Amino acid sequence: MPGETVEYHSIQLIRDEFLMNVQKFASNIQRTMQQLEGEIKLEMPTISVEGEVSDLAADPETVDILEQCVINWLNQISIAVEGQLKKTPQGKGPLAEIEFWRERNATLSALHEQTKLPIVRKVLDVIKESDSMLVANLQPVFTELFKLHTEASDNVRFLSTVERYFKNITHGSGFHVVLDTIPAMMSALRMVWIISRHYNKDERMIPLMERIAWEIAERVCRVVNLRTLFKENRASAQNKTLDARNTLKLWKKAYFDTRAKIEASGREARWEFDRKRLFERTDYMATICQDLSDILQVLEEFYNIFGPELKAVTGDPKRIDDVLCRVDGLVTPMENLTFDPFSIKSSQFWKYVMDEFKIEVLVIEKEAKHFIDESFKTLRSAEAAFDMLLKFKHIRSREAVNRQMMMKFNDILAQYCKEIDIINKIFVQNLENPPLYKNHPPVAGAIYWERSLFFRIKHTILRFQEVQEILDSDRGQEVKQKYLEVGKTMKEYEDRKYEQWMEATEQVLPALMKKSLLTKSSTAAEEPLTLERGAVFAINFSPALREIINETKYLEQLGFTVPELARNVALQEDKFLRYTDGIQRMLDHYHTLIGTLNEAESVLLNDHSQELLRVFRSGYKRLNWNSLGIGDYITGCKQAIGKFESLVHQIHKNADDISSRLTLIEAINLFKYPAAKSEEELPGVKEFFEHIERERARDVDHMVRWYLAIGPLLTKVEGLVVHTNTGKAPRLASYYEYWEKKIYEVLTKLILKNLQSFNSLILGNVPLFQTETILTAPEIILHPNTNEIDKMCFHCVRNCVEITKHFVRWMNGSCIECPPQKGEEEEVVIINFYNDISLNPQIIEQAVMIPQNVHRILINLMKYLQKWKRYRPLWKLDKAIVMEKFASKKPPCVAYDEKLQFYSKIAYEVMRHPLIKDEHCIRLQLGHLANTVQENAKSWVISLGKLLNESAKEELYSLHEEMEVLNRCV
Repeated sequence: MPGETVEYHSIQLIRDEFLMNVQKFASNIQRTMQQLEGEIKLEMPTISVEGEVSDLAADPETVDILEQCVINWLNQISIAVEGQLKKTPQGKGPLAEIEFWRERNATLSALHEQTKLPIVRKVLDVIKESDSMLVANLQPVFTELFKLHTEASDNVRFLSTVERYFKNITHGSGFHVVLDTIPAMMSALRMVWIISRHYNKDERMIPLMERIAWEIAERVCRVVNLRTLFKENRASAQNKTLDARNTLKLWKKAYFDTRAKIEASGREARWEFDRKRLFERTDYMATICQDLSDILQVLEEFYNIFGPELKAVTGDPKRIDDVLCRVDGLVTPMENLTFDPFSIKSSQFWKYVMDEFKIEVLVIEKEAKHFIDESFKTLRSAEAAFDMLLKFKHIRSREAVNRQMMMKFNDILAQYCKEIDIINKIFVQNLENPPLYKNHPPVAGAIYWERSLFFRIKHTILRFQEVQEILDSDRGQEVKQKYLEVGKTMKEYEDRKYEQWMEATEQVLPALMKKSLLTKSSTAAEEPLTLERGAVFAINFSPALREIINETKYLEQLGFTVPELARNVALQEDKFLRYTDGIQRMLDHYHTLIGTLNEAESVLLNDHSQELLRVFRSGYKRLNWNSLGIGDYITGCKQAIGKFESLVHQIHKNADDISSRLTLIEAINLFKYPAAKSEEELPGVKEFFEHIERERARDVDHMVRWYLAIGPLLTKVEGLVVHTNTGKAPRLASYYEYWEKKIYEVLTKLILKNLQSFNSLILGNVPLFQTETILTAPEIILHPNTNEIDKMCFHCVRNCVEITKHFVRWMNGSCIECPPQKGEEEEVVIINFYNDISLNPQIIEQAVMIPQNVHRILINLMKYLQKWKRYRPLWKLDKAIVMEKFASKKPPCVAYDEKLQFYSKIAYEVMRHPLIKDEHCIRLQLGHLANTVQENAKSWVISLGKLLNESAKEELYSLHEEMEVLNRCV
């Protein structure tokens, strides 16, 4: 915005002013320090100069010392002056000249101030009083110092008035600062020219202006860098080159404007400066900047031509991109120059580069014209092409290409004719089944579709009217006629559609409004409805009625007149939507609630459902969409459904309580066996089955309590449904039967699941109980024996099934337990679930299978014990008879040894057999048997030992007697 630009420039000027003032302040401080310290200090006399001048002058020794001091001063001043006269400004810019005079002024000022010191004046007075020969040399040196100091001081004072302008030219933030500075700077230089005693001569002013020209030129060189210029934003680069050119031209213009004012005044010395020194370089650089601006303009013009519009129209973006690459390549030579384009010495090289650029521009122009000729023969959009031509008519682009563009209006008309044909073809093809927008009804949607097609050709021809000569041509008249014919066909289609809808709506709408709110479907419509037969309701708001409402709204938007009844219905759309939404939610609630009921609950709540259906009845019998009581009807239905839902929820709560108890019963484990005492010691058979019976008795007590709680819960349901608590309400007979059947199923699953589980344990590989093996001569038997184990297993399985005797059946049509009945011979009979469950084939199969499996396991164990029968001689034979018979044979000691070795080996071997044998669920303990066999073997060893002892004793006695006999004989 213009206001923002002004504000931005003001901020920039303030910043520049602040920076220059800071720099000036720093320079003043430095200069003051130089003056205070003094670069050159005059050496003061080493003797005291107190006293009268005449007295001091009369003392030759004093005079000699002071003369030597003065000679030193003259040498110091001469050297300082000579050094200042040899110095030149350090830099080519105007600020360097100001700094040069400031430095000279600082140095000379320090010397000049020292010559005014009282001691210096007194020394000079003594020298003059003594008529020293140095007096003649003093005046020229001090005069020269004063003259140079005065000159430097004046120049600093006058140049300080233009210092700010020089700083703007050197350090200003942009060319706009320089442009604003140059005219004011020239006016200030004119004042310096008039007032200054030293800068009113050509030899001083021309070098200063030459420095200004150099600074301006250098500023342009720094800013306009060809290596980066063409990579910047084109508008920014264009502004930069134009500002640089204007700055260079303004420099010359401001000079001549000031020169003219000086001449016009007639009182001032004229500026007849060397123009070549001042303007040769800047003029040349201005032409280079103009060339760069022209190059940027050419690029802009080409980019204006080959923009998105031409891509959209021609449909050949790749070729356009190729041309743009060539356009980008136009500046490649400028970016890679090997010479300084702003140097006059390189003017011939620059001229060659520009000539090559112009030749390449002509080549691209020729290619662009050829491309445009080809592209306009295959246009994608007449309107886009027309917009592009209008744009080129009003924007700056290549003149040759622009002329070529303006000759393409006939191609655009030809493309427009093709578009009319395409639109007409689409219209004819989809006439019977037009594509519709989402949510558009058929008739209004078809008219929307037809109008959208017509608008596509109408919009374009309206654009053509902006250039009247297009349609006034012969080709334009043909196109216009074609447009009118297609438009007429489309208008006839629109009128026909509207008339058909009007006729149909007037016939159908009254009947649709008289339809009932609901439709009802069931398998027996005339009979009293039960929820079993499933009365299903649906909202009866006809889709045709909804469509008429939509058609009415859209047709009115299109500007058509609609029937009064249709308008009234459409105005009530929100009300109908509210009603249909309310009814639909109510029906969804109803159907969801009915879906939660099982068959038994449906029969149980039949009377309540009939009451609910009576509330619904007016919705499908009496009320229609013209009725005023629809809102009240919806409210009444919701209240009735809410009441019914409350009852259903209470019944379901009681049903859940019953189900939870049946779940607890079904989950009971009827075979809770004892845990192992240790890894090697298991409970005995009797202990195992007694533990199961104890746990089962405890669990049965709990199960019976849960079962007995079911009756009161059903009585509670009776109170909810029929408001009695007898436990035998006729209306709940089927509900009682339903739950009794559930109880039967649960008990059946309980028994079957437990039997199957126990059978799996019996056949598993984990031993559950153990049995001992004992020797009862002459047999090896189990303890308890197999018959007892079979009997205990059979009783355990039978008792499992017989727990159902604790669940007494209900009397027919009630939830009250049957009282004990008298059977034959005055026997008391309790009717329970056992009679039915015990006859279940699966339960019978499992109950028979378990004892059989246990028996097979016992047989396998007995077979395993057969290998112990090889030790049977140990206890079967009569030991005394066998020993007596063996001793009667007078066996030798070797025979005794063999027998002893045999029985000792048996005693040792028998303990090396496994003492535990696991067979499925039974663990056979063999330790007691092994000990018995070992003891028997050892008893045989003891008997043989006694026999051997007696035999040896007899022989020993016999030998002793023989020896006694022999001894007597000797």
